[in-house]
Amino acid sequence: MPFSTAGADYMLTQWSANQALYASLHTAYSSSGANELAGGSYARVAATWGTASANAVSLAGTPYTVNVPASTTVAFVGYWTAGSGGTFEGMSALGGATAYGFSAPSSTSTLLAPGTSYSANQTVVVFAPAGTTLPTGLTAGTIYYVKSPSSDSFQLSATFGGSAISLSADGSGIVQAITTEAFSGAGTYQVTAATMNVA
Repeated sequence: MPFSTAGADYMLTQWSANQALYASLHTAYSSSGANELAGGSYARVAATWGTASANAVSLAGTPYTVNVPASTTVAFVGYWTAGSGGTFEGMSALGGATAYGFSAPSSTSTLLAPGTSYSANQTVVVFAPAGTTLPTGLTAGTIYYVKSPSSDSFQLSATFGGSAISLSADGSGIVQAITTEAFSGAGTYQVTAATMNVA
């Protein structure tokens, strides 16, 4: 059964105050904290969080400025218990966009996500929270391109302007816009927003 809002908020409060103490940058999604930036003057930064409410908690004290090595594309923000090493606590997509629940019948290979209004070729990622299973054909954390959006329904493509991905089994999950940033030379990235949820 899902947690009550009070229970979820309590867990998020404890997690954000005691576990998710440092933010990192990553080139690709990982459930284990892999793909973290390295080299140059890159280092994790200390992070603080606001008050958990309505099953969610958001970063506070932003923006956080993180040094980025040259020839790097940043895509995800990770959270850790320590500034070096430590325990990996989770990851969120760059941009801090709202995550929306979706269902996807394989008969149409179309995602139905009430509240969304994505544009063609906008980049998004999908995840499967507890109690959901992604439709066969989609992978958690992979960056996809929106195809044929119509109100709050759309298909996904693996490439910009490419063909729609055919889904071979029904599924559901959450979808979130992602904004990656490519650095040709060394620079800085500002983490301006991120929200973590508990279902």
